[in-house]
Amino acid sequence: MNGNYFLDTNILVYTFDQTQLEKQDIAKQLVRKALNTRSGCISYQVIQEFLHVASRKFATPLSTADCQNYLSNVLEPLCEVFSSTALFHRALEISSRWQFAFYDSLIIAAALSAESRILYSEDLQHDQKIDDMTIINPFLSL
Repeated sequence: MNGNYFLDTNILVYTFDQTQLEKQDIAKQLVRKALNTRSGCISYQVIQEFLHVASRKFATPLSTADCQNYLSNVLEPLCEVFSSTALFHRALEISSRWQFAFYDSLIIAAALSAESRILYSEDLQHDQKIDDMTIINPFLSL
């Protein structure tokens, strides 16, 4: 796998958030770097969550055509982890050991499967280490 870091869904959502311009800038930098250098990745779950939020919950939801375009140009190139029963087993183990909710555990399991050293997320505990990976909130300095 190519991803040195993994992007949680909230990072991608912030790339569209006009009310949080500092967070938007940081998120755009992380996504741009991931695409340009192949240093970052996502999972199928991030695609599902992002498309749901973008098409239903954005202040101005993305059209189907805009979702298709973003899927083709950003999400597909970044996606390195796909659904599998092995991923579900690992998520269950993570949930049990670390007491994370299942869907958070699935994100963590995907990041670990991609051999990511960093998981960028606003929703998880900053600086927590799980195996060889560290969870980083890229917006903490704001």
